[in-house]
This record gives sequence, structure tokens and C-alpha cells, in this order.
Amino acid sequence: MNNTISNGERLKSSPRDVFMYLFATITLYFSVWSIINLLHQHINVLFPDPLNPYFEPGSSMRWSMALLITIFPAYLWVSRFLHRDLLVNPEKIEIRVRRWLMYLTLFLAALLVIGDLVALIYSFLEGEITTRFVLKVLSVLVVAGAVFWYYLYDLRAKASPLSGRALLFVRGAIIFVALAVIAGLFVAGSPFKQRLLRFDRQKVNDLQNIQWQAVNYWQKKQALPPDLEALRDDISGYAVPRDPQTGAGYEYRTTGDRTFELCAEFNLPSSGGTTFYARPYPIPELPQGESWDHKEGRTCFERTIDPDLYPPQKPVPMVR
Repeated sequence: MNNTISNGERLKSSPRDVFMYLFATITLYFSVWSIINLLHQHINVLFPDPLNPYFEPGSSMRWSMALLITIFPAYLWVSRFLHRDLLVNPEKIEIRVRRWLMYLTLFLAALLVIGDLVALIYSFLEGEITTRFVLKVLSVLVVAGAVFWYYLYDLRAKASPLSGRALLFVRGAIIFVALAVIAGLFVAGSPFKQRLLRFDRQKVNDLQNIQWQAVNYWQKKQALPPDLEALRDDISGYAVPRDPQTGAGYEYRTTGDRTFELCAEFNLPSSGGTTFYARPYPIPELPQGESWDHKEGRTCFERTIDPDLYPPQKPVPMVR
């Protein structure tokens, strides 16, 4: 119903009003979460945590960027639609769904600011104040404070065009989000680069799988496989993987009784330092990581089997 009720009663909300204001609120919450997470990932890159040397921001950062690229424009559109609707129907400024959701947003923003300050004070008392932590606290404070200020202004304002200060704030917020997303593209890498990196990761996983099969072959037969086809096992169903990018087989050759070499073509160099990959067959008693650093182009990995770490296995006698 769109008619004002007498005796000071507020206008009832139509289904469209409920849907549009709910849509605006949900997209706002997702946008706020995404921009805070994106800012935190930028801070993680600028100030790496020495206790987490293998941090990789790409996946989390790309999720935040994907949400902002799709949801933030939707929030801007529905907010503009609702503002124009208020200019045409100023009596709607008092509908319950609008005021309830705006007060809810103010309430949550206030809780976020208070919780942020509590975390800051607690960390200070614990003696764990670092530049990385302070910047994360400030990012939450700035975003939550901006939301609180704007919605408090909107709650008090009348159905009129945005003031110059509010318009400047909106434009600044849009530019800020756009810059954060653009910077994320440089940090996380372009989609084309990510495709190449995924190929390289799969190649390393394949080589690791082949390596374990070669070690297992040596443990059982006390000899290295003469070629990769010797690793094929029709009973277990194991087939030697091939390069997922070109379809060619990986290079393998023995260089001694207990030494062998695995080679592959890589698109990009690894990030540097010691790179660790999860084992396809985790074995608790073996070393937990191994270096798979590689350069761009053809890279070979030399491996030596240590019989103390990988002792030969005695054949199990057949029971007749």
C-alpha cells in the first residue's frame, strides 16, 4: 500500500520496498566484508608475517575482488534506485523496513568499531602491537566508521538530493574500492598468469607423484625403473601422468644406482626460496617437505634415494 495513514501512523511497506531494502542491506554487508578482507590481504603482502613464511594471498584476494566487482556495483545501483524513489515519494522515508534495516546497519557498524578497538587494546596489553596488526585494525575502523557515518547521515537527512559532502564521500568510496581492486590484480596476478601458474603447480604435483612411484619401485625391487612405462600398474590402475599443458610425457632418466632426474617445461619461475608442496601420498616418517623450485622453461630435479630414509622392503612370502 502506498497511501499515507492518518493520525501519524507510518506508511506500510510494499513487497517491492522490502525486497529492494533487503537487497541493499545484504549487498552492503558483503561489500564491507570483501573490502576489509581485500585490505587485509594487501597488508599481509606489504608486511609479511615471519611466522607464516608460506602465505599465499591469491585465492582469498581473488574471492574478495570477485565479490566486489559483482556485488558492489549492485549495491550502488540499488542505493541510487532507492534514493531516486525517495525523491519521487518523500513519504517513504518513514517506512518501517527502511528504518529498521538502517538502524540494524548502524548497530552492526558500531559493534564492529567497538570490537575493533577492544582487539587493539587487548593486543597492546599483550605486547603484540605490530605495524601489520595496527594497519588491519585501522582498516576495519575506517570502513566501519565510514558506513556508520553515512547511514547516520542518511537516517537524519530528508528526502532531498545528496549534500556536497555526502556526494564527495560516495565518490571517494567508489574510487577507493576501485583502486583496491586494481591493486589486487597486480598482487594476485592477471587471469592469464594464474592459468599458467595452475599448469605449473599441476606439473610439480605430477613430478612429485612420479618421484614417489620411483622410490616405491626401488624399495620393492632394489633397482630404479628403467623408464616411466615401468611404473605403470594395471592392477592398481596407476598410469604415469603427462604434461597437462602439452600432453607430452615428462622426462625421466637414471643417473646412478640410487639417483635419477625428472624434468619438465615450466611457464614461470617459482616465487623463490624453498617451495613446499603437499605429498600425494603422505607418510608421517618421511620428511615433510621438499624443494621444487624451478625456473622458467626446462627445469630438472635431481633426486637421490637415501636407503636409511627409504629402506628396501623384503618380499612377502606367498602362502600356499
